Amino acid sequence: MILSRLARSGRGGTALLVAGLLTALALPWLIYPPVALDIACWALFAAAVDLLLGFTGLLSFGHAAFWGGSAYCTGLIALHTGLPFPVAIAGGAAFAALLALPIGFLSVRLTGIYFAMVTLAFAQMIYFIANQWRDVTGGENGLQGIPRELFGLDLSDPFYFYYAGLPFALAGLFAAWRIVRSPFGRVLVSIRDNPARARALGYPVDRYRLLAFVLSAALAGTAGGVFAIGHGFASLEGVYWTTSGQVVMMVILGGIGTLWGGAIGAALIVQLQDYLATAGFQETGIVTGTIFVVIVLLFRRGIWGTAARLPAFRRAAAARAADGDESEPRKPVDTPV
Repeated sequence: MILSRLARSGRGGTALLVAGLLTALALPWLIYPPVALDIACWALFAAAVDLLLGFTGLLSFGHAAFWGGSAYCTGLIALHTGLPFPVAIAGGAAFAALLALPIGFLSVRLTGIYFAMVTLAFAQMIYFIANQWRDVTGGENGLQGIPRELFGLDLSDPFYFYYAGLPFALAGLFAAWRIVRSPFGRVLVSIRDNPARARALGYPVDRYRLLAFVLSAALAGTAGGVFAIGHGFASLEGVYWTTSGQVVMMVILGGIGTLWGGAIGAALIVQLQDYLATAGFQETGIVTGTIFVVIVLLFRRGIWGTAARLPAFRRAAAARAADGDESEPRKPVDTPV
């Protein structure tokens, strides 16, 4: 597959990364800057979920706990310490990783719908705590007026803050990209495909799953922290189960196990919601749900996953192989990263 080869080859992989970087840099010039920031944050959130779903085979409906929990933690640090917002975001990501340790330890021994339901249950517990602990979280009002402190720089303009927050999203996406290309990522794929064989080869499957879960939570926490700083508030919506469902929908729309696909799904959903809200349409869920059903029916592997398997790409891959490229592995990662 040509996209899979491009990701592995030096020039092709660099071309994809440069194209993505240029798109990210140009985004606030093309659309409303707060919407551009939302796309960057949700793209990282989708990559975090895809790291667990596409490369480890675990569907989590509880990642809102890490996105929203980090948003609250980031907001509290920024509000009560006066530290620069990068420190607050790092603190939120660390909190998400620590929160994932006990949740993951109790969840990774399960698979399939059981894992999904257990993570959902834990996320709802976090939602209940955030709602009831009003003295800390603000309850239904949430945390408001979260500052964007950075050594006295004026980042009140969303256009300028986009470029201050973008490095966190790009660093998180790059970290996810490196993880799935590493030997650790290959082990995760083997566990996804055949856990019994991975155990027979001596790999501690539950330990690898737990580490993947914690890394995924840290990336989701980074995205949630940037989102909270960018919007200046953290609310209960961030820890509600619909947030987990929305990011899973983005991953499926773009293509499970692609990383790039999550960014495409995030851009599609965020842009569509903004357009509908601007037009005064209230029931955005009906439209986004309909589009989700149509894309899933027409593009079974998602938008990016389907594009990677078009005949033109296959012929190009065959031509490259005929020119002397190394042959495809017998069972490659079925995801063009």
